[in-house]
Amino acid sequence: MDLYFSPLACSMATRIALYEAGADAAYVEVDPKSKQVLRDGSDFTAVNPLGLVPTLRTDDGVVLTENAAILQYVADRFPDARISAADAKERSRLQQWLCFIGTELHKGLFVPLLDRKAPAEVHAYTLKRYLSRLDYLNGYLDGREFVLDHFSVADAYLATVLNWSMATPMIDFKAYPAVTAYLTRMRARPSIARAMAEEIELYKAEIARHKAA
Repeated sequence: MDLYFSPLACSMATRIALYEAGADAAYVEVDPKSKQVLRDGSDFTAVNPLGLVPTLRTDDGVVLTENAAILQYVADRFPDARISAADAKERSRLQQWLCFIGTELHKGLFVPLLDRKAPAEVHAYTLKRYLSRLDYLNGYLDGREFVLDHFSVADAYLATVLNWSMATPMIDFKAYPAVTAYLTRMRARPSIARAMAEEIELYKAEIARHKAA
């Protein structure tokens, strides 16, 4: 299978899931600005018209989009990795958390704060409206090791999104000790540490490429 990704984007969650599963995959880098596939210069929008990562091409040629859907596909495709839900009740909880991470944290909180072109008023409004989500998450994670009762693709996604805190100094994470402790644990997990180390280097190369353009 082929995973189309951009360094340190939400697509890193799928890389983590694939590493957890020990799955074979080709990692195809996409430039987030030009929407070009780096390995051959092709137009990524020919694969995904929205130009968004992650995009997954399965072994039988099916193209999947949307982070939560791709993560659940990978989890179900490799059941021995036990990164999916154990039963119907837990699957509902998994979907609940994938939705929360995707809407309330990823799109709601972090995307506006990471937008360097957004005016200060947008950042202030975002913080006022969405910091309550970190309060909620902090209370939930207090005393918990993982989002579910075991490591799952929800943790892969949550760790990826929380990792963006490196670029959001306007959030005082000292106010969220359970969230901070969780992210520290997740960064030490081999699959996550490996994915981060690899994608940080690719991100540095991406920044250098854009500056030289």
